[in-house]
Order: sequence, then C-alpha cells, then structure tokens
Amino acid sequence: MLKQKSTRTNRFTAATNRHQRVYVENGNTNLPSEYGSRLNFYSKAPPAEITIEEFETYALDRLQVLKTLETASLRNKHGPEFKKQVDQALEKHLPLKSNLSQSPNLLEERRKDHISHFVLRLAYCRSEDLRAWFLRQECALFKYRFEQESLEEKKNFVAGLNLSWSILDQSEKKEILDKLAACTVWKAGKTAQAAREMVHNETYFKVDFEKVPDLINRRAVYIAQGKAYVPMSEQVSIVMDEFRATLSTALEATSKALPRMEEDERLKPILLNVEKQYIGKDYGVSTTSGGSVRASDVDQLVRQHAPLCMSNMHTSLRADKHLRHGGRMQYGLFLKAIGLSIEEALIFWRTAFTNHTDDKFQKEYSYNIRHNYGLEGRRVSYAAYNCMKIISGNPPSTGDHHGCPFRHFSQGNLESKLYSERLGAVQVNEIMNLVRDRHYQVACTRYFEVTHSQYGEKSKIDTVEHPNQYYEASKRLAKESQDDSGDAMEVDR
Repeated sequence: MLKQKSTRTNRFTAATNRHQRVYVENGNTNLPSEYGSRLNFYSKAPPAEITIEEFETYALDRLQVLKTLETASLRNKHGPEFKKQVDQALEKHLPLKSNLSQSPNLLEERRKDHISHFVLRLAYCRSEDLRAWFLRQECALFKYRFEQESLEEKKNFVAGLNLSWSILDQSEKKEILDKLAACTVWKAGKTAQAAREMVHNETYFKVDFEKVPDLINRRAVYIAQGKAYVPMSEQVSIVMDEFRATLSTALEATSKALPRMEEDERLKPILLNVEKQYIGKDYGVSTTSGGSVRASDVDQLVRQHAPLCMSNMHTSLRADKHLRHGGRMQYGLFLKAIGLSIEEALIFWRTAFTNHTDDKFQKEYSYNIRHNYGLEGRRVSYAAYNCMKIISGNPPSTGDHHGCPFRHFSQGNLESKLYSERLGAVQVNEIMNLVRDRHYQVACTRYFEVTHSQYGEKSKIDTVEHPNQYYEASKRLAKESQDDSGDAMEVDR
C-alpha cells in the first residue's frame, strides 16, 4: 500500500506505483516501533528515506555479509569457526546491537539493515537464478540471527508477527502426551519419564506438516491428520518457513514491478552494478603497453594456470582459428590482465586468426583489441570481467564459447569436460552437485582445489570471484613450490 507522511513519501513503495525517484534525506532519529527488535521479516518497505549514496553503499555492505555466509556454509565450517567468521563480517559491514546495549546507533543500524535488504531485493529479483541465490542467503542470515537471540526476544518478535499458528491446549496435549514424549525420547535420548515431564512443561504449536520437512526428516515431531506438533524448542523451523514463504512471494512481486522502478535513470545503473558487483581487485585496468607476458607464452600459461572458462575459450580459439566477439572480449581482457601488452596482444590474435588475411584482421579486429587497451574511441582502459559479470551476462549461443562453464554448459558437457581434465568420479559428482545447487563460483573453487591438490592445504583458497584471481592463485602456488624446491636443494648441498 502507498503510504504518505505529511509531504514525505516512502519512495520504495511509491516508486513502484508512481514512477518516483529514490533520492531522499535521512529519516527521523527516534527508534520507531518497527525497529523494536533486531529481527525483521522485511514485510514493509523502509519507513525512512535515503540518499543515492546510501542506496548503493548499504547494499554492497550487506552483499559482503551474504557472501561470507555462503562461503562459510559451503566450506562446511561449523560451531565456533563458523560463528567467528560470520560475526566478523556482521560487525564490519552490518552491525546490529541489542536493545540492552543502549547503543546510540540502534536506529541507524536497524535502518541500514532494513534498507540494504530492500535494495538487494530489487537488484536480485530480475532472474530465477538471482532470486534463488538471494532467498537462500537471506534465509541463512535470518536463521543465524534468530538463533543468536534470547528466548524472550524470540517470543516478543514472533508474537508481533501475528502468524496463524495454533497453540496446543492442555487437554489435547494430555491425549497425545505419550506420542509427543516418544518423539522427545528419540530426539533427545531422554528416559520415558523425563520425556513426559519435558512435554508437560513445553509449549507446542500445531502447524501443517508441509511447513516442517526438516523436522520430519529428523523424526523430531509427531504428525497426525496432516498436522505437525512442533515444540517451542524447534520454533526456528516454522519461523524459517514463514520467512522463506514471505520473501519468496515478495521477490516475485518485486520482479514484476521492476520495469517501472527502472524508469528512474539513476536507479537502473545502480541496481545492475550491485547485481554484478565484484568487491575485490580490478584486473587489467592500467595494462596498456607494459606487461611481461609474450604471445608465445600464452599456451603454456593458460594450460597451467587459467580457470576452466579461459582454457575452454583458448582451446576453441586454437581449434577454430577464430573466436566470436563475446569470447574475444572476455578472453582478451583476461590476457591483458595477466600481463599481455598491446603489442603482444596484436601478435597473439593475428597468429591465432590464421584463416584471415592481414587486411581483414586490421579492418575487423585490430581496432577492437586496441579499444580494450584504451587506445581507441573514448580511450577507456577496460578491466577484465569478474565472475558475476560472466555468470549473469549474455549467455553463449550456438558457436559461442564465452561464459562460465559451470553456469552455461549442459550437465552432460560439463561432466565430460571434467572427466577429460582427469578428475575422479567422486570429485566430478561433488562439483556437479554444487552446480545443480547453483553454486557456480564455489564449484569453480572446488575445481581449483582438486586440480591443485598436489599443493596440499595451500590449495584451499577463498571463493573464486574473478578469473584472474584464480590465475594468480595458481601461479603463486607454483612459484612457492618452486622456491621451496630451490631451498631444499641448497640445504642438500
């Protein structure tokens, strides 16, 4: 619903319905009722208005937290190690102190959390892949925060949601007490008598059984006539189901409203930038005439150190004597970033395109190569593509070889490619499971670890966010190994 407050309007809501711009000032400094808890279902648009600068900065800070959660989870970090990594990211990028802290920053912290969620919701609603990733990470963040809260805070928050849960009354509980106790014995290893006492003192919710598949898998709830009887201690499961359903519906609605939102000439580029955001080193921006890589070095360097996306394009280039525009851009900027100078780049591409005459090469390809190095047109030196840009960019069509193999190859082709790289069946299955779950960058990271397993624990790297990050990590491991071998030889002497 569109809400107005005197002459100030909630731009997140109004922009959808009235094409208004998101350029505003900070909201009031009192702690409003919607920010009474650190937990938030994000059911309503932020009540405070924001500036364009906050719009982007807040979103990127939240993105850092979501990516940290994803990496920690997929690397099977548990307990204190997981908590330490996530807490560090939250404290740095998205702190949320409790009411008991009496911090003067409570309003600003909760406002930032609220706004940053909505900005990322806008940025990540435009495709099924993006929506699935955002939903998965936001659910993980909410669950982590919910589990960190005190029991009193949880009760107060859930009570304010007005969810349609039935609380099991004492008379009905008495009728099925033995059944509930049996679940408690199974789950907690209690004696029958101890389990009955626990059930007697516990509050139970009666919900549709489809809402708690994880509890059913663990045999943690009693089911009868389509209802699951969920103890308060397992409340997180039903809260998470409600959060997931609410956010999933909201993402679908936002995706339908997005075309109108993007009519704001300042909003669209920010959303596209956030969606494809790579928070790390820019590779290749300043490489124009310098660089230590020669055209004759490329074959060996790519074979030894390049990620699968780049080695795939290199193989196709050598086989076909040609690469279409998308491939030339993606691969050419990668080569520029590893140190291929403009002079060597012209030599490399000319010798690769052996089916073309010198005149045709000069007319059709030389200009674009020089353009990428900032020597033609607007004279902007382009950076190499990061993983998000490659994954979410234009997908390859027939005859194209650009893109991300983990995202754009068919499952059959990717499996064949992995086996051709001499990966074992267990390793291929592990990577394919990550791909099926849409963890493309994590799959690439695992591919790196498997293909560099000779380096032991050193092969464990941060999640691959950029092809040149992969390349540099591979070269660094090779150099360290070579240096260690040299030191060992000196000792032997």
